[in-house]
Amino acid sequence: MKPIIERESSILSRRDVIKAAGAGAIAAATPGTLMLGSGPAAAQSAGLTDPPADIIMKSFGASGEKVPAIGLGTYLTFDTIPGETRDHLREVMRTYWNGGARVVDTSPLYGSGEITVGDYAISLGINDKLFVANKIWSTGDFLADDSHALRSFEHSQQRLWRKQFDVMQVHSLTNVAIILPILKAWKKEGRIRHVGITHHEPPYFELLADTLEKGKPDFVQVRYSIFNRSAEKRILKIAADQGTAVLVNMPLEKARLPKLVEGKPLPDFAKEIGVTSWPQYFLKWVISHPAVTCAIPATANPAHAKDNIAALRGPLPDAAMRERMWKHMETIPGFADLEKTPFYPGKAYPGLIARAQKSLRERS
Repeated sequence: MKPIIERESSILSRRDVIKAAGAGAIAAATPGTLMLGSGPAAAQSAGLTDPPADIIMKSFGASGEKVPAIGLGTYLTFDTIPGETRDHLREVMRTYWNGGARVVDTSPLYGSGEITVGDYAISLGINDKLFVANKIWSTGDFLADDSHALRSFEHSQQRLWRKQFDVMQVHSLTNVAIILPILKAWKKEGRIRHVGITHHEPPYFELLADTLEKGKPDFVQVRYSIFNRSAEKRILKIAADQGTAVLVNMPLEKARLPKLVEGKPLPDFAKEIGVTSWPQYFLKWVISHPAVTCAIPATANPAHAKDNIAALRGPLPDAAMRERMWKHMETIPGFADLEKTPFYPGKAYPGLIARAQKSLRERS
């Protein structure tokens, strides 16, 4: 059966997260975890419902396989300190599932994110029905050394309790010339179903586009939003031409877009596409691009999850409406300067990553 198929000033960039990992602080996330209660009975007792029949689906690849156009990102938001309360994240996953989402994107670099996703996917009884996109960040001791990549893969299997991953991606193009062929070999061996590459920083988008064009992965994950349209220059065009699936990270610009319009009324024309909130406005704009397969906004707030997943229903804006939506944002004070504002304004995610960053600051 084929499964159907998102900083505050104190939070640093993903590059800084890697430095923290190098210091050994994030290694506290153990490879394995105990997960209990799976299967249909668990799903029935978890308050799960069947997905709405009218959700927006996107097809990708020659097979015509489809996934819901909104999924769940987990960077920072699903990272917690072991032993601390995280029931809100179970509710986030349940809310996304009940709204029709099936794609979940995570990474070994996301602190305890993999463990949290794996625990709740099992306890909710939905693990075998999720479309899981994961990542490899590996250099190895020498060229063509796949031992680090394989160890990372095996740890992810334990944390997420999966024999096979739907997508395995080269995280931020790290050692892509070596890792991409390894992932293609894993695909042939049945370890993964699809091969992908990712990046979220625009200065690397030319390299991402070149790799997409020459390496021909099944998936590309890229930052794209109504504010940052850099991916339109080459990446989305190449993906459309090659039939490559596109996962979109940062569709809400790490909560900066909703913060920018906080307290402002929606334009009257939003009702024409069934939009009732600003997050839905931004998400529908993203997933209405013909080349986009799925947007993966991240959140730790069940109410925000419910709002985000509502963008999976109702009409999508056409080209004229997309332009109208973007032009309206240009009239919002501060929109042009959004890049100067901090990620996740007013939010904090006190997980393993934040703990590692604090340790680095105290030592420097």
